[in-house]
Amino acid sequence: MTTDPFQLFAQWFAEAQASEPNDPNAMALATVDAGGQPSVRMVLLKGHGPDGFVFYTNRESRKAQDLLASPRGALLFHWKSLRRQIRIEGPVAQVSDAESDTYFASRGRDSQLGAWASDQSRPLDLRATFETRYEQARQRYEGQEVPRPPHWGGYRVAPERIEFWQDRAHRLHERRLFLHTPDGWSEGLLYP
Repeated sequence: MTTDPFQLFAQWFAEAQASEPNDPNAMALATVDAGGQPSVRMVLLKGHGPDGFVFYTNRESRKAQDLLASPRGALLFHWKSLRRQIRIEGPVAQVSDAESDTYFASRGRDSQLGAWASDQSRPLDLRATFETRYEQARQRYEGQEVPRPPHWGGYRVAPERIEFWQDRAHRLHERRLFLHTPDGWSEGLLYP
């Protein structure tokens, strides 16, 4: 049993990568807007470590606008095949342009072009409008590298609270809670 939540996360994440049939890096991201209205959606984990958990998105999307108004978030990983989940809460900040550039360059070309074509979260009159914009982006960058759009980049959730939940028989689940304190991480248990 480790008392380092990042080591435990890495262990559980590696097990999920080996057992989950689809997207073991999928996580629910919860945010609130300026008026306190909550919203949750699935995003993909693209980096993790002691400094936090990273995902990428259009910085004009609803989630980005929520984070601009209230820069805190909650993440939930649920790995059904392992009967486990991890909850993470903390402040959220943009990653550096250099980090966003590096990740964007690693994406598939179609995903890169889609980032240029999509006004994520905004109303779309017809699917054909998006497909036309995608085709225009494809033609614009034909034969060259696709640069990262200025409105697209990463965010990092810096955890203050991490809970590891393990299913047990008869709903007698195991819950380990890590809280970040000025002296480091403290660990305790929660009733199921």
